[in-house]
Amino acid sequence: MARTGPGVDVLSFDEIDWLRGNSPAWRLLNAENAPLMLSFLDQVFVTENARSISATELVGRLDDVLYALNERLGERTFPKQARAYLDDWAAPDTGWLRKYYPEGSDEPHYDVTPAVEKALAWVRGLQARSFVGTESRLNTIFLLLRQMVFGAETDPEERLKELRRQQREIAEEIARVEAGEVDLLEGSALRDRYQQLSTTAKELLSDFREVEENFRKLDRNLREKIATWQGAKGELLDDVLGSRESIADSDQGKSFQAFYDFLLSASRQEELTRLLAGVHELTAISDPDPRMRHIHYDWLDAAERTQTMVRQLSEQLRRFLDDQIWSENRRVLDILHSIEVHALALREQQRITVGTELDATGPAIVLPVERPLYAPVRRIPINSTSVRPAEDEADPGVLFDQVYVDPAPLRRGVFRALARSPQVGLAELIRNQPLQHGLAEIVTYLALDDEGFRVVFDEHHAEELTWRDAEGRERRATLPRVIFTHAKATAGVDL
Repeated sequence: MARTGPGVDVLSFDEIDWLRGNSPAWRLLNAENAPLMLSFLDQVFVTENARSISATELVGRLDDVLYALNERLGERTFPKQARAYLDDWAAPDTGWLRKYYPEGSDEPHYDVTPAVEKALAWVRGLQARSFVGTESRLNTIFLLLRQMVFGAETDPEERLKELRRQQREIAEEIARVEAGEVDLLEGSALRDRYQQLSTTAKELLSDFREVEENFRKLDRNLREKIATWQGAKGELLDDVLGSRESIADSDQGKSFQAFYDFLLSASRQEELTRLLAGVHELTAISDPDPRMRHIHYDWLDAAERTQTMVRQLSEQLRRFLDDQIWSENRRVLDILHSIEVHALALREQQRITVGTELDATGPAIVLPVERPLYAPVRRIPINSTSVRPAEDEADPGVLFDQVYVDPAPLRRGVFRALARSPQVGLAELIRNQPLQHGLAEIVTYLALDDEGFRVVFDEHHAEELTWRDAEGRERRATLPRVIFTHAKATAGVDL
């Protein structure tokens, strides 16, 4: 980025030329089938806020779109099959779709890349707008400037001066309202603010994909650093765990975590729901966006997926470090084995004893009283006359019929329930999400551990849980009442 003055960034000729040849968003806008891609991907991934779609479902939806377009525009307008188009869009040299295999699935899934979001934002900016608001954005600029200046102010007198100014303004407004002078926003001002609200909310939703992509880049950089490390393992761990580039400690990681904690608050969700409902009841907003009424739930869903992805990256990074340590230990064992083989070969060839002679470093002094007395080893008789061969052969396959319960779906179910209520009981969770693995799944619920919620056990009240096993028989278990609650609201759990 070229600079022509302090804080002024100007795109140079070389940078624009490089972007034209390397930017996936620019290549998408120049692609022959750009209208098909942009309209289809916008409908599936942006309008419907889909973050992961299986290949089977996406192929079926694209096939319906291709059929309708070929019927309207001509049979050979789009001659390829739907799966072929998806493979082209997900190719490494295009970078428009991310094709990956989720954990525990053998079917590929798709998600759009941030380049598609940028291209769609640019296309939407080309559309003519009947109303362009400016006042609300100017107010936002003033608000941000005040927050930055006074948020970094260290002088207590300056802070008190600003707080007293705000106090006077609030007192004056209270006095005007008590006198019957109520200043209402005009219709144009309401539409101006609603337009900015809608634009900012959608931009925030689209930014989650770029946040995920940046987290993946941080993860790849850490893996490259681990793979090419030449120093000691202790120095590597100190560098990785204490680095500013780690996923959780990066600026983007801290900002995302603060946003996630803010949005996860039950009181904030109730306030957002109430405010959005009130805005859409205003008569001045003649053409409201239906997605805006529940946009905070879309934020929460996207943030939860990002949080899950960060957790998976952290687990994969830990396993990667474990594999690296195992490989190094295996290499040491291979070196020792190689030394033994060469030593044996040398002994056979030269008929000499391989060893090292050392001069005595000191006399060996052994006192007679230090020698322990002889103690005979006690022999235990073994009677094997009563051992008989088994009459029935045991099935070794029973050893492999073990049940593994993945805690990740259970944890997501708890977060979804806490998004609607500040606390939820285990019995309610099981009613809404029936058990699949019986008692093993209940034990996994009891062992759940996460920074976002706490598990509270009420020993004074018991509750009975019922489920059906694989053979259809009803099972029952009685245990103390179990309650899941937000981490910051544990002290206020109503038992």
